[in-house]
Amino acid sequence: MRHNKHRHTLGVTIEHRAAMLSNMAASLIRHDRIETTLAKAKALRPFVEKVITKAKQAAAKTEKKDAVHLRRLALRDVRDEDAVTLLFNEKYKEFVNRNGGYTRIYKLALPRVSDAAEMALIEFVKADDQGYKKSRKSAKGKKAAAKTGEPAPAAEAAPAEAPAAAAPEAAAEAKA
Repeated sequence: MRHNKHRHTLGVTIEHRAAMLSNMAASLIRHDRIETTLAKAKALRPFVEKVITKAKQAAAKTEKKDAVHLRRLALRDVRDEDAVTLLFNEKYKEFVNRNGGYTRIYKLALPRVSDAAEMALIEFVKADDQGYKKSRKSAKGKKAAAKTGEPAPAAEAAPAEAPAAAAPEAAAEAKA
């Protein structure tokens, strides 16, 4: 039986998928952010997070042989020695205070022109980034408010970046 054997196959062979994830992980480690398809970004997330965990574990080891072992395990997955060296020597420090969730995926609005694939941006989350907080109000709170006739609590609107205010300034600069 194949229970719990799901992997993101991405429509390619096992070898091709391993090489593709290795290359994308190396690019992500070097550049901190890459643009790719949504399916590839979702496949890359667990792959690169496991490598980052190995880097954090290697930094915590007291014996050098244990750290070297973890580095070699990471090199088995990410086959770029420069990227692994960068991760194990410098980048792991960004994630010391985080227990997982080292990457973030943003869906991009426009699909790829050639094949209309959904595009995404995958990036590392900074050490001090708390992310956004979900509201503590549950569906029960909304139902109770609806029964009493009060309006449901609305989510706080994010402050606008004033794109309308910037447009007249840009028009004035273009005329000048």
